Amino acid sequence: MSMLTPPGMGGKYRITGDKYPRMRRRRRGRLGIALVASVAALGLVGWGTLQLIDLFTGGGEKASAAGPKADCTAKASPSAGPKKAALPKPGAITVNVYNATSRSGLAKSTADELKKRGFKIGDVGNASKDFDKKVKGTGVLLGPSSALNTSMPVLATQLTTAEKRTDTRKGTDVDLIIGTAFKDLTNKADADKALAALANPQPTPTSKKKAC
Repeated sequence: MSMLTPPGMGGKYRITGDKYPRMRRRRRGRLGIALVASVAALGLVGWGTLQLIDLFTGGGEKASAAGPKADCTAKASPSAGPKKAALPKPGAITVNVYNATSRSGLAKSTADELKKRGFKIGDVGNASKDFDKKVKGTGVLLGPSSALNTSMPVLATQLTTAEKRTDTRKGTDVDLIIGTAFKDLTNKADADKALAALANPQPTPTSKKKAC
């Protein structure tokens, strides 16, 4: 027996010369298999963890890319709409006052009151045959088409029930033709409130929600 042979081992495990027993090679093979199995197990665990994260987060990168859900609710904000042209003041409006009724002196008294309220007075007299005794309402405001959204709304604050009409005249004068149902001009306090509302219109709220 060689001195290198461990006690109790003989036969094929006898070490002679430069030969070594094969038991060491088998141990290395088992360690390699165990290492590969461990790596594979760790890989499966990691892959399963990623799948669970993807499941509970709703798509992983897709969910994060979408970002937080947009808030479709918008607070109501006041909006006055398209800016309108400034309305003329009463002193810039010339009013012709005509009486289409059978009551005498009505055109003059009405013209005098309009003058007190700041309007410029033009002609005062009886209405033409086209309107004389033919205006059944309180009155008619007659002027050029350019006055429909400028001078007429201002004058209408003084007789809110008057009908508005336009003609092909030149100039900016507006006629107030007094009808048979006329009793008096609008109360001055109410007329002043209407004038103030025209000069400072209230803004209207926009929609509260945005489209998503």
